[in-house]
Amino acid sequence: MSAIRTITVAGPNGPVSIGPEHEPFVIAEMSGNHNGDLERALDIVRAAAEAGASAVKIQTYTADTITLDVDSPMFRLSADHPLWPNRRLYDLYTEAHTPWDWHEPIFALAGELGLIGFSAPFDPTAVEFLVKLGVPLMKQASSEITDLPLLREIAGTGLPTIVSTGTATLGEIDAAVRAARETGNEDVIVLSCTASYPAPPEASNLRGIPVLRDGLDAQIGLSDHTLGIGASVAAIALGATVIEKHLTLDRADGGVDADFSLDPGEFASLVTESRIAWQALGEARVGPKQIEAEGLRFRRSLFVTRDVKAGEKVSADNVRSVRPADGLPPDAFREIEGLVFRQDVPMGTPMSYELL
Repeated sequence: MSAIRTITVAGPNGPVSIGPEHEPFVIAEMSGNHNGDLERALDIVRAAAEAGASAVKIQTYTADTITLDVDSPMFRLSADHPLWPNRRLYDLYTEAHTPWDWHEPIFALAGELGLIGFSAPFDPTAVEFLVKLGVPLMKQASSEITDLPLLREIAGTGLPTIVSTGTATLGEIDAAVRAARETGNEDVIVLSCTASYPAPPEASNLRGIPVLRDGLDAQIGLSDHTLGIGASVAAIALGATVIEKHLTLDRADGGVDADFSLDPGEFASLVTESRIAWQALGEARVGPKQIEAEGLRFRRSLFVTRDVKAGEKVSADNVRSVRPADGLPPDAFREIEGLVFRQDVPMGTPMSYELL
């Protein structure tokens, strides 16, 4: 397997590198948390920037581009769905969609605040629209992972392409990555995902992250729908380079995605703790670290613990293990016990063979 390639995305303040050698790329997903209000959408962008996100993501569709205006059981969610029981798909997507004329002001504000603004298109017209707006990357949503023609449209733009894998088998994930790469686009990032809203932590299967990374020879991230930030931070420890998490201003305000979204304070914690987790990975080696030099000085060693005269024998009464580390190692006591001091030695002298 070759080294996992670093992917470069055009950011508002210069190129942004995504990869194992760089800080986690943390995406604030707005989704439907704007609650149909452009000003609230812009406030979410501001909250994402203040929380330290790398990017803010929206979704580009209308109810008509994603489903049909049909009322039948096939076009309704299950009656026991935890968030949207028995909702008609058309009605849900009408409520949740981000109007296309909002995209430009959302992306403009994101750029002003140093964030990368991008989107997930759900049909070829959305891909074309986003290209005209100049987005620097795109994403294929989980439920669209088997729509390989759409994925080829997205990857065929030449932009870095994120593929989310909720509901997908390994074969479907492999087919999606192959479809993206056959366009000549090698800048593909795969997001491990559990397409349940919210998702229970035990369904996350984060141990699959290194499996996907090695099998696909690609960067792997996490699209996280669990509550809290624990799963996301754990994913970093398993090699995730990208974290995507829904952001809302306040869950109490409601909205289609509010129940499984982070508030701004929680999102700031996600950014901070993900960065710390990445920093803590360090190198794949074991041994003293340069920063531990002072600690090494104060390991225990054998010292003379009282003034002794030449001719006295070494015993627990006059030599023992104390800090610092300038004397013989503590286990050497077994060798020197009973030997004779050749000279007078004052208390506080590090023990050495030359004294015997």
